[in-house]
Amino acid sequence: MHKEKEHPYRTAYQRDRDRIIHSAAFRRLEYKTQVFVNHEGDYYRTRLTHTLEVAQIARTIAMALRLNVDLTEAIALAHDLGHTPFGHSGEDALNELMTEDGGFNHNLHGLRVVDLLEERYPEFPGLNLTWELREGIVKHSTAFDTSSDIEGLAPDEMPSLETQIVDIADEIAYDNHDIDDGLTSGLLQEDDFRKLPIWAKISKEISRKYDKIDIQKRKYMIIRALINMQVTDLITETERKLKTRRITSYLQVKRSGEKIAGFSAEIQKLRKPLRSLLIEKLYHHYRVVRMADKAKRFIKELFKVYLDLPEALPSPIQKRIHQDGVKRGICDYIAGMTDRYALDEYKKLFYPYEKV
Repeated sequence: MHKEKEHPYRTAYQRDRDRIIHSAAFRRLEYKTQVFVNHEGDYYRTRLTHTLEVAQIARTIAMALRLNVDLTEAIALAHDLGHTPFGHSGEDALNELMTEDGGFNHNLHGLRVVDLLEERYPEFPGLNLTWELREGIVKHSTAFDTSSDIEGLAPDEMPSLETQIVDIADEIAYDNHDIDDGLTSGLLQEDDFRKLPIWAKISKEISRKYDKIDIQKRKYMIIRALINMQVTDLITETERKLKTRRITSYLQVKRSGEKIAGFSAEIQKLRKPLRSLLIEKLYHHYRVVRMADKAKRFIKELFKVYLDLPEALPSPIQKRIHQDGVKRGICDYIAGMTDRYALDEYKKLFYPYEKV
């Protein structure tokens, strides 16, 4: 968006990656919820460790398909920068609160973060990232994320193949690390998975190879095999589609009218019951539901206090309010909070003996 000289020894996408890693929004991902709120334990994934797992899987796929690995990695590292505290519960709460003021979508907010809210350079606001990276942020889509159309970011075209790869790497990462975290927390049991064909197949192979293996190593080996199976299938199937459709250029991908990257019908069939089980047994577990509901109440009560008394907001946020309006300024402030910061802020505002 702002003219800059090319860097002497880094590509534009490597520079994007580096600017993302050094941003405040990226660091805050360490204390933002994936499924388990940060204070529930050190073992569980956070939004940051999830992002790193997505980037690792996406890089592997991009390299195998001979895509732009630097761009793929940068999109993966940026894909969750717009996430709120408390995961999708926080996003849902802010979207409700902002219904009459443009709503809230974490992809669009991620673009707002990198274009405007990160303040690091004297020449321009934001991180001044490449067009391709910014398009990848707004067109990110999974079962939990909806892509957005923005004027100037090719709203009528398909996402780049690098973006499509990141979307699927995101699904592979959260499906498998949520299995790991769910089993570790005790909310899931291995018996829950035994009837699933994909689990039974891999479990049988591991038992044949390792007749005596402890539960922890067995869990790790199964999850490792699940990731490998899905990544291998994705690479093979995407290569097949590229050859079948005779796609050899970036523009052909953009104008194809459908996504090219994807799993085979066989793997899609095997993945479906696994994902259904996670939704039923983990995401709808009463403890997860309770925390999600509590998180929404935290967010809504914080928002109301700030709306009733904007003078209680820090001075940088008050400046933002003058530019973008009270509600959007408050929304930006809350969306940027970590779980820990939001809980501390709640205590300061509502607990009478807590220092403000």
